[in-house]
Amino acid sequence: MPTNPIIEAQHLGKTYRSGKLSVTALRDVSFTIEQGEFVAIVGPSGSGKSTLFYVLGGLTSPTAGSLTIQGQDFSRLNDAQRTKLRRAQIGFVFQRFNLLPTISAYDNIELAHEIADNGKPLDTELLDHLAGLLNIKGRLKHRPNELSGGEQQRVAIARALITRPAIVLADEPTGNLDTVNSDAVLEMLRSSSRELNQTTLMITHNPEAAQIADRILHMRDGQIVKIEAGRGSVVTA
Repeated sequence: MPTNPIIEAQHLGKTYRSGKLSVTALRDVSFTIEQGEFVAIVGPSGSGKSTLFYVLGGLTSPTAGSLTIQGQDFSRLNDAQRTKLRRAQIGFVFQRFNLLPTISAYDNIELAHEIADNGKPLDTELLDHLAGLLNIKGRLKHRPNELSGGEQQRVAIARALITRPAIVLADEPTGNLDTVNSDAVLEMLRSSSRELNQTTLMITHNPEAAQIADRILHMRDGQIVKIEAGRGSVVTA
């Protein structure tokens, strides 16, 4: 059983409405995630995993249930409060990298720190450490179009980690990468999660990629239908 829960979802539901039409994307989703856990969420297209990602990241609000992050009821915060908590506590890694093409890798990472607006100067020691951990020390002066896909994704991971977020949300982080780069990025996400004691949730359609996690949440038709231990688990789920 989790001893230090950082995320608690209780009976989450999400229904999208357009005129008289409504589509239910999440149905009665409940789970608890412990600080420092690496959790993968898998399921076919349309299973609700992307909607769950947006709800967990505070990018959309549930229409039912509650979501508590570090003791705060995320689902009851207003937009400004949710944005503040998201910037301070959550780092995002996306499939398409989303790096600004006109500035260097270093500047992309620094910009994420500025947007967080936490009043602290850029932690250059952390940036140097992350660059070493992610093997991009020699690439920080390059613009995204001068980097390989794997390098761009590693820069995106550094950008997500530079503010020391408590939670990292990764949406199909290896979807645009070949097998070699996919394996490397997954190992780096796993290593950074352990080293920085961050909670990582990864959305993926790839069952093999999900095995790196401590636990795997299987979704279908907007519901969690099974929870199993991944190869990263040191305890029984």
